[in-house]
Amino acid sequence: MVAVTDADVRLIERCRSNDAAAFNEIVRRYQGKVYNYVCRMIGPGADAEDLAQETFVRAYTNIHSFQSRASLNTWLFRIATNLCIDYARRGKRRTLTTSLLAEDEETGQPVELEIPDSRLDPQQVLMRQELGAVLDRALESLPEKLRAVVVLHDIEGLQYDEIAGVVECPLGTVKSRLFNARAALQSKLAPYLAGALG
Repeated sequence: MVAVTDADVRLIERCRSNDAAAFNEIVRRYQGKVYNYVCRMIGPGADAEDLAQETFVRAYTNIHSFQSRASLNTWLFRIATNLCIDYARRGKRRTLTTSLLAEDEETGQPVELEIPDSRLDPQQVLMRQELGAVLDRALESLPEKLRAVVVLHDIEGLQYDEIAGVVECPLGTVKSRLFNARAALQSKLAPYLAGALG
């Protein structure tokens, strides 16, 4: 499992000493990643913003229980995953849509952007948008356990051991879930891809 960095250790120690600036730095470093992950799990919008914010509220209130066996990144994703699962259990899931999140250079706040690719002709842009929507629907149809591992690995770029820490299961289970998630996505996308290529 990836250990916490020295910089994160210092921030955590400052947070434990009630240094608000240190926790603000943690939020600044990780808010975009946490928000993007939550969006992939439940869809963008006010609920995703609320869950991302709640992730940091829970981290702040539980900072004294943080242990350096895992990275701060892994710990935050674990909190976010649990909140997303609770949200889904309450039946508030909505359809996912594609979005891109960037950080405003002046305020440091997350900003949703739509960036057209002028190098592509309109037909290619439309096909790519359609594929993104189909992929989002396929992701949404996966059970939370499978969706979490594929989003964490293939979209967020976490290693297997980090994912095991986030979803709190053995490494072999992570690999199995990732294999099953990819197989399910391939099966769900096959009719679309056959039609697009045919």
